[in-house]
Amino acid sequence: MNTPTRLGLLVVLMSAGAVPAWAQTTSQTEKTPAPAPASGPSAAAASPELIAQGDKIFHGAGNCYACHGANAEGLVGPNLTDAEWIHSKGTQEDIQAQVMHGVSKEESKSGIPMPPKGGGTISDDDVKAVAAYVYSLSHK
Repeated sequence: MNTPTRLGLLVVLMSAGAVPAWAQTTSQTEKTPAPAPASGPSAAAASPELIAQGDKIFHGAGNCYACHGANAEGLVGPNLTDAEWIHSKGTQEDIQAQVMHGVSKEESKSGIPMPPKGGGTISDDDVKAVAAYVYSLSHK
């Protein structure tokens, strides 16, 4: 193929958006690496504001302290400050799901159930905040 024909082919290909590999510039061939995917909310630390909101709900409207203790070290409900998780793997997602759905008497390792949202009327956003707070207690 002679040079004018090659140049013409290159112009046609470029205008169609198809550029042969040998004609691509460095900026066309280099790609910015994609950021590593996060494995969910546990992968990124919750904001201090969300954790503080969760603390307030845990010790207030959520009544979580009534079963888990003022220091979340357990009373009727299990200790939430250590690395041992009885009903889940202890991820922030697991904690959120557990608070949202509760633990039935049949599922409970102690035989003591936890009602959904602890039996309270807290919102789904409140549950997210409580989960962030509880997660922060055992993942310092």
